[in-house]
Amino acid sequence: MASTGQYPTVHQALARSLFDNGVETIFGLTGDANMFMVRSYIRECGGTFVAASHEAGAATMALGYSSLSGKPGVCSVTHGPAMVNTATALAHGVKASLPMVLLCGDTDAEDREHTQSIAQRPFVVAAGAGFEQLRSPKTVGQDVARALRRAQLERRPVALNIPYAFDWQEAEAFRPVRVHIPESHGIVSASDDLDDAIGIIATAKRPVVLVGRGAVSPRAKTAIGRLAARIEAPVCTTLKAKDLFRGEEFNLGICGTVSTPVAVETLTDSDCIIAFGASLNKFTLSRGAFARGKRIIQVNLEPTELGRNVEVTAGLVGDPASVADLIVHWLDAADAAPSGYRSEELRRKLAAASIEPFTRADTQEGTVDFLRALGRLNQILPADRILVTDVGRFMLKAWTLIAVQGPGSFVMTNDFGSIGLGLSHAIGAAFAAPGRPAVLVCGDGGFMHGGLIEFNTAVRHRVNLIVVVCNDAAYGAEHNTLLERQLEPDTILFDWPDLASAAIALGGAGVTVAAESDWEAAEAAIKNRSGPLLIDVKLDFQRMPEF
Repeated sequence: MASTGQYPTVHQALARSLFDNGVETIFGLTGDANMFMVRSYIRECGGTFVAASHEAGAATMALGYSSLSGKPGVCSVTHGPAMVNTATALAHGVKASLPMVLLCGDTDAEDREHTQSIAQRPFVVAAGAGFEQLRSPKTVGQDVARALRRAQLERRPVALNIPYAFDWQEAEAFRPVRVHIPESHGIVSASDDLDDAIGIIATAKRPVVLVGRGAVSPRAKTAIGRLAARIEAPVCTTLKAKDLFRGEEFNLGICGTVSTPVAVETLTDSDCIIAFGASLNKFTLSRGAFARGKRIIQVNLEPTELGRNVEVTAGLVGDPASVADLIVHWLDAADAAPSGYRSEELRRKLAAASIEPFTRADTQEGTVDFLRALGRLNQILPADRILVTDVGRFMLKAWTLIAVQGPGSFVMTNDFGSIGLGLSHAIGAAFAAPGRPAVLVCGDGGFMHGGLIEFNTAVRHRVNLIVVVCNDAAYGAEHNTLLERQLEPDTILFDWPDLASAAIALGGAGVTVAAESDWEAAEAAIKNRSGPLLIDVKLDFQRMPEF
């Protein structure tokens, strides 16, 4: 049924429902099943549409937006192959627990021989994402709201399947339905677990406080920091909470497989870990080494997180800040003595470890030393940067040597283990934080895999983006594996084109660092950039750290 003009069309109602729910940016690629909705969203609602080069990039941009903003990212694609192209992003979003809504068109059910017809629901479900069907032109507001609500509550992507046949039909009696997600501030009531936790903390001789991404709010940081100071416990974070305590005393940095030697020693010697907002996965606990022989107290707002990855001595469900304050209250009431683990010896070790030597390694001509390169980048990149890392052997040192202002300035893309998702994440993150530069650190393989095609998207949309390519002309993890088996790595070595020239050809700027003397030009390019910039850092594949 065509529109009579009495009510908005379905595509208009879709656009209005999204915008009225605070969706100010949509990432996507248009086709016949979504182009009218996108047009209405831009022209009638005043929304921003970021036109990606590929659906995989569009969906990943929405995830990058979600990573930094905490709000659902929204992606719009047409049907069939367009929807299938988002599968990797959906799977990554599920594993990363990122809320995202994928608006996917669907072919007309009456046209069984439509070239792009495919059963879309199984693809979505197989990726672990949620699925919602736009039921009729009368339910646009309710169905959009349900998809947005599910994405936020379930912390995963949800696809809203939209039949193309509805596009120009009237959305009868349409009204936008606004989603409201109440804040959750669970308070721990009196319980054996609470008594056990307080007793364990009061008697611990070498406690360490660990903070994950679920406890990085300013209120939580202050309360947890107060508890750590009260019991004289060093602090550390998961990777996703990187640099939460940057610059503070007795900060061990990242707890996990990338911990510093001082952190490893301190964590290994500790007798108690008090974890707030952390899932305590195998990487955080260094494959179980940091949990061995310790009493573990885990605090999380989500009951399903407690004991999911490791056996805990006491598990407390509640708001991390409130729980920390409650523990301090009872410790004070009992006049419990501090542990003394914040010793002068530990202070000296941490101070000495903060001075990175960065001695130059012998590298092939036309390359620079990797660790020195990261140290230099940490100095010359904009201080207010958002750091995004792709996947590869370069990332381990990038995580520890390139600092950020706090967890809200850091996006990692390795939850699904796929290379090539970094640049799209960086574009999405840049739209989530207007005015701040997004810095992507990626490998050459990752850039060629998924970055090259979307670099021009960043150019077209004038994204404040700096791409640092750690270019060893090889697939690093595979290189290490082949050498371990004493096999020639010739199949994973690549003769890529000149990446700085490619960036220029795509409309951006590019500079190559192949010698120490090239850093001056790189620094000038960063300061004088007017659009996306690529820095191609040439590295010796035989002098890279192990993955």
